[in-house]
Amino acid sequence: MPQTLDYNGQFGERLAALKREGRYRVFTELVRPAGEFPRVRWHSESGSRQVVVWCSNDYLGMGHHPSVRRGMRAAIDEGATGAGGTRNIGGTNSRHIELERLLAQLHGKEAALTFASGYTANLACLSVLGSILPNTVILSDGDNHNSMIEGIRRSGADKLVFKHNCMKDLEAKLAAIPPGQPKLIAFESVYSMSGNISPIGKVVELAKRYNALTYIDEVHAVGMYGAKGGGVAEELGFADQIDVIQGTLGKAYGVQGGYVTGRAEAVDCIRSFGAAFIFSTSLAPVLAAGAIASVSHLMNSQVERLAQRDRVARVKRLLTAAGIPVMPSVSHIVPVLIGDAVKAKRLSDHLLTRHGIYLQPINYPTVPIGTERLRITPGPLHTDPMIDDLVTALVASFQTLDLPLVHTSQRERFAVAA
Repeated sequence: MPQTLDYNGQFGERLAALKREGRYRVFTELVRPAGEFPRVRWHSESGSRQVVVWCSNDYLGMGHHPSVRRGMRAAIDEGATGAGGTRNIGGTNSRHIELERLLAQLHGKEAALTFASGYTANLACLSVLGSILPNTVILSDGDNHNSMIEGIRRSGADKLVFKHNCMKDLEAKLAAIPPGQPKLIAFESVYSMSGNISPIGKVVELAKRYNALTYIDEVHAVGMYGAKGGGVAEELGFADQIDVIQGTLGKAYGVQGGYVTGRAEAVDCIRSFGAAFIFSTSLAPVLAAGAIASVSHLMNSQVERLAQRDRVARVKRLLTAAGIPVMPSVSHIVPVLIGDAVKAKRLSDHLLTRHGIYLQPINYPTVPIGTERLRITPGPLHTDPMIDDLVTALVASFQTLDLPLVHTSQRERFAVAA
């Protein structure tokens, strides 16, 4: 008789190990009542209550903006709900075309292409760019997102990983590649778990010196940086010198989807050869309508960006003064170092159940083991009383759970510029 295999037992063992390590992830069920963000309703076995979200990627609260809601309602009334197919087979709507023209304009590029998610955008784009040029070498920042890593892997191109934001290491690797061999530098503008910002100008300089293409992931920056919200590359004046700019519609723009912009030929190659694009149902037209409204608004409004920066500065200043171990960050992301997965989960649970504050713990594989953290993302709709409550709750929870606050003499390790 054939040997009986205990498949479920093996699945259970892996899950049990994950729970012992403190890395088992539990979904928090939230309902976002219209117009109340960052206040949401938390549904649990013990009932429903109002809590304040402090870790949303809806960085500017645009998911509830009146213009976005109006645009999506109008699209629904006109019948623009689901796409009905891939872009090649019945799934191209007039709103896709309008959105892509708008995104190309946002970044000052010739063309743009939308995807159902930012993850799919990176997967499709990097796999095509790395495979279409013979013998391409892709130089990838050591902290790049999983979607970029997977796209590079699927391209089949040779990959060299340079140390995070280390231009000396990047140049050494570029110099070792034969001058006539195609090269592509793939990096991010804002690294979402640390808040680090890449030295875009230096990357551009090296790319020119060694005749390399540049590919930047701006998903945690679009909408929030630059005069029009084009990202850090726009704010620093280098957008026109980046070959391919990738972004998302699901973070600061508050909707869903991903996109890529660049020269017409490059974007057309991605459209024509990207399997993750060709075989995926296109972005729902109702979402494209919301994105059009959101991008259009943020191209012409500084109110949300300025308010967010004010909130971020206040949170950093007060948390640091209170002895909370805030990791260095010059962006809108405020990471609080815990350094242990079990303790981070315990702290997160305590903040939610005792103080009505939702902060999701971040652990491996998202961040390296030993650097587990809470990731705070202040937005323009967080009020002074909310910020005061956050600081008070964190200090009280650190003390209750016997987590060390930062002594005055140690604060240089965690100092941030307000």
